[in-house]
Amino acid sequence: MDDNKTAPTNPNPCKGGNFMSTITAQKWGNSLGIRIPKEAAARIGIEPGSELELEVLGDGNTITLKTKKPKKKYSLDELLSQITAENRHEELDFGREGRELL
Repeated sequence: MDDNKTAPTNPNPCKGGNFMSTITAQKWGNSLGIRIPKEAAARIGIEPGSELELEVLGDGNTITLKTKKPKKKYSLDELLSQITAENRHEELDFGREGRELL
């Protein structure tokens, strides 16, 4: 190989700028596991511990993985600031059941 030539920046180019790689499913407990190549993980912004949604499409030959958007964590101040006179309700009396002490 000529020393003056360099490898392409994307070793797995695909039409339209997509990423394509061949991977092997391996036994992982009672399931099968796959490894996501570093380049693919970087493109979709996942890291160890990221949650993904897996969907098997109707034809049974296609699996899609989507990053699951993290749930927003609200502070108590944020939640309390959303209380208004319009969305408050009156105290509810559920009565007593058994030998509860109130």
